[in-house]
Amino acid sequence: MKAKRRTIHNRVAHVTEATGNIFADLGLPNPEQELLKAQLTLQVYTILKDSNMTQAEIAKILGVQQPQVSLLMRNRAGSFSVGRLMEFLTALRQDVEITVRPTRKEHGALSVVSA
Repeated sequence: MKAKRRTIHNRVAHVTEATGNIFADLGLPNPEQELLKAQLTLQVYTILKDSNMTQAEIAKILGVQQPQVSLLMRNRAGSFSVGRLMEFLTALRQDVEITVRPTRKEHGALSVVSA
């Protein structure tokens, strides 16, 4: 993050530019993985919200208990791993594709692209 100083109405404000990953900006551990989990959770949430199924029906499809569906419906990944979230997506009739390619940067990145 890059810090800047700006003057607003004769006051000095400190503005910090975001990195594009709120988890990194907050200094949390494993920020790339946390962002990936958040993106996958959003995909699951969107599908569930548009499904017109009950939480009990969804739980049966996903192989989880209804309270865990409730967490997903509130867009919370909880303790679900990236792998488990991908399993949910495939159970919800979604294809999940993982692409690995070289980067020109010092460190590779994780991302989710939805069709």
